[in-house]
Amino acid sequence: MKRQILTLFIMLTGMASMAQTADKAWSTTYNEIVSRIKAPVFKQKDYRAAVKTSYTAKKNQQIINKAIAKCSKAGGGRVIIPAGKYQTGAIMLMSNVNLCVEKDAELIFAFDRSLYPLVYTRWEGLDLWNYQPCIYAIDCKNIALTGEGTINGNGSNEGNWWYMKGLKEHGWHDGVDEWQGTASKGTRAELLKMSDNGVPAKERKFGMGKGLRPQLVNFVRCENVLIENLKLLNSPFWVMHPLMCKNLTVRGVYVYNEGPNGDGCDPESCEDVLIENCTFHTGDDCIALKSGRNADGRKADIPCKNIIVRKCKMEDGHGGVVIGSEISGGATNVFAEDCDMDSPNLDRVLRIKTNTCRGGIIENIYMRNIRVGQCREAVMRINLVYEPNEIAERGHIPTVRNVFMQNVTCQKSKYGVLINGLDDSDNVYNINVKDCRFGGLTAEPLMRTGKSHDIKMDNVTVSTYIK
Repeated sequence: MKRQILTLFIMLTGMASMAQTADKAWSTTYNEIVSRIKAPVFKQKDYRAAVKTSYTAKKNQQIINKAIAKCSKAGGGRVIIPAGKYQTGAIMLMSNVNLCVEKDAELIFAFDRSLYPLVYTRWEGLDLWNYQPCIYAIDCKNIALTGEGTINGNGSNEGNWWYMKGLKEHGWHDGVDEWQGTASKGTRAELLKMSDNGVPAKERKFGMGKGLRPQLVNFVRCENVLIENLKLLNSPFWVMHPLMCKNLTVRGVYVYNEGPNGDGCDPESCEDVLIENCTFHTGDDCIALKSGRNADGRKADIPCKNIIVRKCKMEDGHGGVVIGSEISGGATNVFAEDCDMDSPNLDRVLRIKTNTCRGGIIENIYMRNIRVGQCREAVMRINLVYEPNEIAERGHIPTVRNVFMQNVTCQKSKYGVLINGLDDSDNVYNINVKDCRFGGLTAEPLMRTGKSHDIKMDNVTVSTYIK
């Protein structure tokens, strides 16, 4: 039978307080956050790294790291990577240094695991010592990655990093030398147990043979950070992972990464963050806000807060703007506006995910003026039963509250809003959707499982297909 379009209007009462709360947040809290975020300024002195295309990755690595150390010791400035393609190993950024990859320059990180020494980081929200990320900094102030060049993590389906996930489409096969395992066996399960059992981070030594792939860019406990105008490609794991950083700007970055767990930008337990004018084409979430996983996240107790996402473009990915799933420290004051999203391979626009292993309070989430061509599943997805079979200590009840979505248009999706609450705790509430248009729905405009309450919709137009 020929399909037709049925257009409905949804309007529920009690929306005046929603408008006042959201308007005040945008006019006050948002502007206060913007006023605090300032990109670092560097000394006007350049250090040209004497890299060569003919040099080995190890030699170029040594040259770049020496140039960075010299620049930092002298008070800072720019370390310049000139035009050309250069193999390298892991790079350590230092305070007051702007690593500038010039136009037509490309850093290619060699798949030689001896070039990635163990450092402290987090892997999926859990503390450990692991392969040094391709570009790494810890306890630094005033650092930047800039330029119009390319940073290529060299992940691929042909035996470089991605096979460690354990998926055949990414090159895994019987007898591989490293495999991360699953949540119930292997390396990943070992790390999860260490967290639950309180094993100190310094005793969690992974790296060679363990299969936990490194991030492309990972800055740990840094202040005054800028990542600007670069192309970031083919990360072994997450692309940008600022961890416990303050005053962070990510601007004009193009991310293309179809590898497994290929998140675009994952600020974890960060404060005062601006992500703007970026494009994301990823094999996982485009932007995912995090704050530690399970016992490690609860012990640190550092929320991800005061985050602004604006004027970005999201293509492929599991979610456009995502909160979780490693969110045990919670998240608050998140603003997303004026973004464009469109792909049959983009699953959700706003996604919040956690479970009773992770817990966390997620609150004060604001999204407005988002234009979506199509997404596969739902415009808004709130899920408190994510990874229901995770083997970890349970009983940590998450809360999602005070979520405001306004003027979001989507031409095609399955659901408008999909909420999966818990069966025994009513911890999803004050969810507000106003002045939105959800078109081409193939299922319910609002679908709920488990418990939730105080779900408000005002002036929401839905066009749904009927037979």
